[in-house]
Amino acid sequence: MPFELGVYSFGNTPRTADGSFGPSSQAVRDALEAVRLADEVGLDFFGFGEHHTASMPLSSPTSMVTAAAATTERIKIGTAVTVLSTDDPIRVFEQLAVADAIAPGRIEAVAGRGSSTITFDLFDFDESDYDMLYASKLDLLLAVNEGENITFDGPHRRKPLNDVTVYPRPAQPLPIWLGTGGSPNSVMRAVELGLPMFIGVLGGTPDHWARYGHAYRQAWAQTGRPADQGRIAVAVHGFVGPDNAAAKATYLEHELAMFATGAAEARRPPMAPTGRERDLEPGGMVFAGSPEEVADRIIGLHELLGHDRQILQMDVGALLHTEVLRSIELLGTEVAPRVRKALD
Repeated sequence: MPFELGVYSFGNTPRTADGSFGPSSQAVRDALEAVRLADEVGLDFFGFGEHHTASMPLSSPTSMVTAAAATTERIKIGTAVTVLSTDDPIRVFEQLAVADAIAPGRIEAVAGRGSSTITFDLFDFDESDYDMLYASKLDLLLAVNEGENITFDGPHRRKPLNDVTVYPRPAQPLPIWLGTGGSPNSVMRAVELGLPMFIGVLGGTPDHWARYGHAYRQAWAQTGRPADQGRIAVAVHGFVGPDNAAAKATYLEHELAMFATGAAEARRPPMAPTGRERDLEPGGMVFAGSPEEVADRIIGLHELLGHDRQILQMDVGALLHTEVLRSIELLGTEVAPRVRKALD
């Protein structure tokens, strides 16, 4: 299967002249403009993440997927991720099945636990049930996706389901990835469930993440399942600009602003990694720079990790929307051809 390249977004609320937040609705419109451009320039996938904050307000990724399905022609679209622990797996499936009816064969989901616990209070769940909720809801999502006339009695439900079919039905089961931040247990769970693995990366090194890829591939091979079904996707921070140094400096400035804002919104101490500029260079996991450098680094990561898809979060820290669009254009028109020539 050809290597896939794309973009993901949690939304990026613009700022006013005095530095305060502009309308969060503009972040929604900007994300939909971004996915249309990604489709036009030939990228393979666009993912909508889930956050519930003023700075990153895409709180309903399934809604974004449906809207994008109606305004694009070719690109695959999915959640990246759906915070399944505090959502309803039947509703998630129903909403994505509607999107699949609009864009048949182009809709996917990444089911994750979530990188924060904000949704537990927001939706009135007990954080102590974190593991149970995710495991039980993932089992139900997979069951309703797999077929009709299901019976299910997971611990997150007060009443069992008996001989139930969830509608509408997609023509084929939706691709569902297991989202992980790199937990070894999640790697093994993906293999046990026969799911492709979606790794969300904020730091580390290519060598570090290659170990997770190798563990997944080795465990997958032992199951006897077809090798091409054991897919790996990597979500990273990244940005492409005409000038290598300027692209790195621009992205670093806004990424650090994103970390500071996110910590303040979560009422946590500042969370920006120390020495973050090193992560933007070869040997790091932030893929910012010129088209040539970004392409070379994606190819280099693939040589170590053997992943099937890589997506970049570009719209961070109130980075101007025009610059995000330019970065997406360069990713599609200059980076993607270099990567495909080397890997396909």
